[in-house]
Amino acid sequence: MIVMEKIKFFDADSNEESEFYVLEETTLGGENYILVTDKDPEDEEAVAFVLHRTKDVNEEFYYEPVEDGNTLDAVLAVFEELLDDVGFEEV
Repeated sequence: MIVMEKIKFFDADSNEESEFYVLEETTLGGENYILVTDKDPEDEEAVAFVLHRTKDVNEEFYYEPVEDGNTLDAVLAVFEELLDDVGFEEV
């Protein structure tokens, strides 16, 4: 059994905290990205999210979903290479 790191995110809009498993992380074009899921990664129905690390005006880091299709495709290609036994399906 592989133990994966879990991280907590706080959503300021909903005032809720969520916990995610970190599946992988990478840097592409000088930008940092993580691949996370909110379910047990061994679950075949787990949904993964690609998040981009960025800074706010106060120089504090936060993560936001990658929404640009070209960026998402490029980052997913890297994650597929790093996680050779995992395939992604866009939903």
